[in-house]
Amino acid sequence: QVQLVESGGGLVQAGGSLRLSCTYSIKIFNPVRMGWFRQAPGKERGFVASITWNGDRTNYGDAGKGRFTISRDYAKNMVYLQMNNLKPEDTANYYCGAVGAGRSTYDYWGQGTQVTVSS
Repeated sequence: QVQLVESGGGLVQAGGSLRLSCTYSIKIFNPVRMGWFRQAPGKERGFVASITWNGDRTNYGDAGKGRFTISRDYAKNMVYLQMNNLKPEDTANYYCGAVGAGRSTYDYWGQGTQVTVSS
């Protein structure tokens, strides 16, 4: 089965930074797009950022523009989310998602990594 594993979450003060990482096995799965989403308790899952397999195209949700940067190293089967100037409202569980070849939706998800931003 496809496995996505996130890491890098933690507790940080407002204004601080974190870098989230997501890894996958390309032997099993060859994603064409990967993205980051987040979900806080009682909230719907929201889009943060996405990137194509070779990193030539990126897209950001409103929350990610200006403060977050998505990148990937497909040779290492890794995708990253650099988060700067974090705010308390960024507190959420952050999920890595993947779009498989021939697909247009995020069908694969990791377990998430918790990001908590204190004021």
